[in-house]
Amino acid sequence: MANIGRLSTKDAVLFLCDMQEKFRPNIFQFTNIVSNAARLLQASRVLGIPPILTEQYPKGLGPTVPELGAEDLTAHPKTSFTMMIEEVEKELQALGNPKQAILCGIEAHACIACTTFDLLEKGIEVHIVADAVSSRSQTDRLFALSRLKQSGAYLTTTEAVLLQLVQGAKHPNFKEIQKLLAHPSPDTGLLAFFSAL
Repeated sequence: MANIGRLSTKDAVLFLCDMQEKFRPNIFQFTNIVSNAARLLQASRVLGIPPILTEQYPKGLGPTVPELGAEDLTAHPKTSFTMMIEEVEKELQALGNPKQAILCGIEAHACIACTTFDLLEKGIEVHIVADAVSSRSQTDRLFALSRLKQSGAYLTTTEAVLLQLVQGAKHPNFKEIQKLLAHPSPDTGLLAFFSAL
């Protein structure tokens, strides 16, 4: 059967890319992007999906912002744009080489793009959470999403990911995930992009 991009808790890993203090004033919709990523991280804990966190040059760009709720995670420092550094590759191997990556963070046209290309080249299915990904410029963000879709990544949303992972009310963790959906995701400026798809 053709690959349709159905998410599975058994095969997925959550990538949290470079949501750091120095980016806060400059990234389009930063607060809402981090809020959505934080919900994905909470859901990953409920559903047993391992998270992987990176920081871009933390000495200069500061630590991961506290509202992500990732204090208990080991942040992998990097200077390359891609998240697929040696330490992350080792972590993926230790996890049994998951087949799906749920990707959120910044910036869409740099670190998210390079990570997506590397994951796709390794045969890993990539699900970019469009309302949990951004750039300084909305133009860069939207063209990056369009470009990554051309390369074979799936574009999705925070709420869609959560619902697809539980598949319905019979899932044993449905009530906990439902609580994360109590408030709809904030508008992060994607509607104009969608009309142009």
